[in-house]
Amino acid sequence: MPSSAPVQAPDTLWFTRCPVPTATGIAADQGRLAAEFAADGISVRSLQDAPAELAADHHYTHALPGLFREGGNVPALWARSRGERTRLIGLTWIEERQVVLVRAGSGLRGPASLRGLRLAIPRHPIGIDFWRAMALAGFTGALGLAGLSLADAELTEVPARPGEGQWTAELTALREGRVDAVYVKGALAVEAARRFGAEVAVELDEAPDRRARVNNGTPRPVTVHQDLLDSRPDLVVRFLAVLLDAADWAAGHPVEVARILSAETGAGAEGVHGAYAADGHRTLHLSLARERLDLLAQQERLLHRHGFLPEPVDLAAWADPEPLRAAEALRAGRR
Repeated sequence: MPSSAPVQAPDTLWFTRCPVPTATGIAADQGRLAAEFAADGISVRSLQDAPAELAADHHYTHALPGLFREGGNVPALWARSRGERTRLIGLTWIEERQVVLVRAGSGLRGPASLRGLRLAIPRHPIGIDFWRAMALAGFTGALGLAGLSLADAELTEVPARPGEGQWTAELTALREGRVDAVYVKGALAVEAARRFGAEVAVELDEAPDRRARVNNGTPRPVTVHQDLLDSRPDLVVRFLAVLLDAADWAAGHPVEVARILSAETGAGAEGVHGAYAADGHRTLHLSLARERLDLLAQQERLLHRHGFLPEPVDLAAWADPEPLRAAEALRAGRR
């Protein structure tokens, strides 16, 4: 990291995360982030708790310079593709149940059964339709397990209404016979599938090759604005060190992590248990290892191919491994 004297610290650092397992969510729940920066007179606030006029759409655009974001890779790649000056400073890989659902009693089982089916592709009226991207990536992975592609099925548009619950439009279309298969993931999806009486045709989690599960949350990036990294790299390093500490703590506290995940996802204990691998509390650590970057590159190519990214994203130029290396060194020095 640069050795120049630090400039004036900001009054507030912001963080945002998706309603999924994240080291940021763990650290926030335990008050670790606030405690780290209190002596500096810096408040640490969640973008989710900010007034709408301030928060705007920064969770997706990352246009707020003091913001750390740990969330889906679709908005993160989209923001970078649009020219926002963000940097990729970490990636996690957390197994989050991904399945293809069909109507009960259909008899459809296995990836090959998807050939010729009407696959639900949602369309949401938002700036970056990550739900649509997730469906396309999920079906690409499922079909690929049988040597098939999206061209071997019928992609069926399913418009979603603003404020409609997750997966509701697609699962309603499935129940009414307008589509034959729906991609879902995560804790709320487990509960929604049960409500709609759908059955699993493809368990992507069972595929030995994790490339079949590359999607919005796999791998999940941590990004920071270049302005903060340039002006106060020390704050970025300390923030990452807190996330690493939180990941260490989570690895030894599965019951507490399950409680936090229930609060983060809005799902009950059954949904959390059904969505996340039994050892998921051990996999919250950040890395910029080559394998994870390669998996993210796979996702970047899919998003660009389907028109989600206005320009390709050069991952080598986007990723900055130095803050994470410095955070690991900082922690080692504190021991």
